Formats: sequence, C-alpha cells, structure tokens
Amino acid sequence: MDFLNKMFIEDVEVKDKKVLMRVDFNVPLNASQEITSSKRIEAALPSIKYLLDQGAALILMSHLGRPKGEKKPELSLRPVAVKLAELLGQEVKMASDCIGTDVEEMAGELVAGEVMLLENLRYYKEETDNAPEFAKSLASLAEVFVNDAFGTAHRAHASTEGVTKYFETSVMGYLLKKEVEFLVGAIEAPERPFVAIIGGSKISGKIDVIKQLLPKVDKLIIGGGMAYTFFKAQGLEIGNSLLEEDKIELAKELMAAAGDKLVLPKDNLVTESVDFGAMTVSACKVAASDAIEAGWIGVDLGPEATKEAKEITLGAKTVLWNGPMGISEIKECAEGTFTVAQALADTTKGGAVTVIGGGDSVSAIERAGLADQVSHVSTGGGASLELLEGKILPGLAAISDK
Repeated sequence: MDFLNKMFIEDVEVKDKKVLMRVDFNVPLNASQEITSSKRIEAALPSIKYLLDQGAALILMSHLGRPKGEKKPELSLRPVAVKLAELLGQEVKMASDCIGTDVEEMAGELVAGEVMLLENLRYYKEETDNAPEFAKSLASLAEVFVNDAFGTAHRAHASTEGVTKYFETSVMGYLLKKEVEFLVGAIEAPERPFVAIIGGSKISGKIDVIKQLLPKVDKLIIGGGMAYTFFKAQGLEIGNSLLEEDKIELAKELMAAAGDKLVLPKDNLVTESVDFGAMTVSACKVAASDAIEAGWIGVDLGPEATKEAKEITLGAKTVLWNGPMGISEIKECAEGTFTVAQALADTTKGGAVTVIGGGDSVSAIERAGLADQVSHVSTGGGASLELLEGKILPGLAAISDK
C-alpha cells in the first residue's frame, strides 16, 4: 500500500466546518492525576493550530490508559484539556462524555476557532471493538475527519478505522504525515549507505523487522540481548546470557541470508549477576564474543563492538535505530547505547537522515539528552515497529487516497 499517497490536512477546505480529529493524548499521569510529560499533547499542536487558524470548529478525541470499557475518573482527559488550553492560550471545552445527546449539543454549538475535547474513548469497549454504531456516533459530530494519532494507527478501532466509513474525506494530520514520511521514506528511498541498528532483548519481537530490512540495508548492526542467540547459533558459549532456544535455527537462516551485511558484536561487557530490582550489576569485565565464560552474562556492547557501531553509523547517510544495545537503564551497561545515540546525533549534523523507532530506543535517546539532535523520533512504539515490518496499519490504510 502506498502510504505516501494519502490525503493530507492541507488538501481539504475546513473553514467554518466541524472537524473531528483523532489525537494521541495517552499521556503519563501520576497518583494525583497530574501530567508528568506533555510531549504527546505538544506533538499534536501543529495540526490543532493549523485547523483553528483555518477557521475550523475542532473536536478532539483520544484514549487515556486502559479503563477497559469502564468510566474511571482517574483516567479522565480533564487534566489534558487544562494543559492543552495552557499550551494554546485559549479555552478548551471539556465534554462530559464522548457520545450522547449532551456531546452532540455541545458539538453543535461549537463555532469556528473553538476547540472541544471528548472524554476518554476507551470508557466504552465499543471503541476497541470497532463497533459500527459507536463509530457512527463519533462521526455524526463533524464533517471532516483528521487522523493525527500515529501511536494507535496500527489498531482497527472505532476512532481510527471505523469512523472513516462515515466521512466522505479522511485525511492525515502533520504528525501522522511526518511519521509516515520518515519511517516509510527511510526504508523505500534511503540515501546510501543505509544502516539499520537493531537491539533489544529478543529476536522474536524483531524477526519481521530484520527480514524486511535485510534486503534493503547496506549494514545491519545487531546489539542487545538478541545478539546472544546469534552467538549460540554459531556454536559459541554464551554463559547465562539471554537466549531464545527456539530461535537458534532462525538466527542461522538470517545469518546465511545476510552475509557480510550483518554486524554482530566483536566483544561484550559481561557480569556475573544482574539485580533488576535495584537496577545494579556485579563487577563487569570485557569478553570477546568467542570467549564468554560459563556463568557470565552479556549486558552491553564491548569497547570494540561499540567502536565499530559508531564508525559504521558515522559513515551512513540514512540510519534507522530500533532497540537499545544493552541494559541501558543500568548506568554500567549504558555505554554502547549512549555511544550509538551520540553517533546518530553527530551523523545527523553531517547531513544524514536518522530515524528512531520503538519505545526503548526512544527512551534511550531521551535519557541521552539527544532527542532533538536526530531527524525523527517516532511517537508510536507498536505502530512504528509494524510499519517497519511492512504491515498494513488499519488507521492509516483507512485514510482517503489522493
């Protein structure tokens, strides 16, 4: 499917029209229902401001947390309405629900330049069930539909896919368009050399990404816990390092198919014990990949592997990074991940296109303080992974073609 050929917010006339926009306001809240990070709200601002400037009456909808079809006050979007009003410098009308006569009346009275936010969509199980009547109720509030919620584009929910059946035109917002252009563009038309860096704990979660990328990349660097299953497939001792026994044959197949494209760590940082409760490790040492001793655990790239990953990254024109290089939440095991993050920032300065996709690598680049120094940091972990796997994203597929 040509995701790059979808209709865009600027392709439709919205003046004096009611616009329903799906956003991703699934923000983290503390015990006092205070927002601890407003990044997702800020990410939607370009689309919100554009629509208001164009004279639309804007109705926003989102989910928050997992209320599982129950009206849970602690998962109300009210704190989001307050924060959004602060960011926009204007009132955000908060609906008491997301469907029903009160909501319909409130939407009916909304005029150009005003914005209202519907209550949590997932207060109704019909949202995740993609129930036609629920989707129809949402759609009845407006004349134009905009999807700007990349984080839920891989779900066929009422507010992402079902609702499009009741609109003549459905379009992408700025955030969704940016995500698609970077993630699809990086894979389909990369400037070369094109390097992918795939980390994380398990091959099983990244099989389809690796298979999809191998024919397209010039180099594919493997890091993180998944590297040890590859070592085991080579007949090497991996001690007590993470192993997916049932993926050894697959690792052999991937290595055979990849040839010299696949870059496995030459050495590793190893330890005898990891305490995930206290987030600490016992004393570490460096071991070559063919010299890991029984009982030891690989927790990060070693200095040689880190240097090689850095050099390959710095020589690239397009880099896609998904997954950390070690247990990067533990300070002693973060060197490989943070060095890769810095190399991405440095190669971006040199003109390369760098794309971070997936929850853990996004956290890592943020912890490194470098999120604003790469080309694109994806806002959707699951959605970015599925797009990289070459899967159809229902919320994106449902948007009108140009």
